[in-house]
Amino acid sequence: MALNLARAGTPLVVWNRTRNRCAPLEQAGATIASDAAEMFTRCETVILMLENDTAMDTVLDRLGPEFTSRVAGHIIVSMGTVSADYSKQLADDIRSAGGRYVEAPVSGSRKPAEAGQLVGMLAGEPEDIARLRPILAPICKELFDCGAVPAALHMKLAINTFLIAMVTGLAEAAHFARRHDLDMSRFTDILNAGPMASDVSRIKIGKLAQHDFSREAGISDVLKNNRLVVEAARDAGIASPLMDACLSLYSETEGLGFAEDDMIAVVRAIEARTERALASTGIPPHNH
Repeated sequence: MALNLARAGTPLVVWNRTRNRCAPLEQAGATIASDAAEMFTRCETVILMLENDTAMDTVLDRLGPEFTSRVAGHIIVSMGTVSADYSKQLADDIRSAGGRYVEAPVSGSRKPAEAGQLVGMLAGEPEDIARLRPILAPICKELFDCGAVPAALHMKLAINTFLIAMVTGLAEAAHFARRHDLDMSRFTDILNAGPMASDVSRIKIGKLAQHDFSREAGISDVLKNNRLVVEAARDAGIASPLMDACLSLYSETEGLGFAEDDMIAVVRAIEARTERALASTGIPPHNH
């Protein structure tokens, strides 16, 4: 994402707690900050793409003495996926300290990110969103205004609900086909030719067919997002039967040692359940 900004000619100061990850950005013309404090000193607009709320609070020094100086007079843009409640509280704290805040979570995994084809969801004050749109244009193929904070994160969780259910359903369908000794190439062709085909399904069915579990959207990340969906549903009194089932499957996949694999590796948990069911009945395990 930062490389796409640099390649578009955006004046860029970057910082990562792992310094060598900044090397490609430096080669692309970005300035490397020595620490997070320098980045805030040099940049009026600060884009954060961080793993969780703890990382956000640490970079912002939210509980420390530098929080006000880091956010006052700045637009803080949060592109990571965190809970909506956390984002709303952070927005209030940043505004109280004299700063401005925009939620900008994105939909898309590694390949869309590299290609500048992410889909962005924005929430915040209209004037801040208008100012941010041209900055994010090299990152996102489309940007959608979702209203006030935390509407963008609620929208992201709604999108993730469909994504997680779809990929999990695809993994189960492929497992069903394989266990019935169907031609997996034919299964793939029929799926890709039909009305349910999508960019995501084409990539994931290819990875399944080739047993390629190299990470794009990882099991650990999907599990985090799945938990956020379920927690948000509970807080709102909303039923989430599919997400509850997916949460169990992704938790089992991580427990099997596949946390760093792509999300389609959820098929491993489905396979493990099949083997346990067969073992309980005394039926010999399937050879495939």
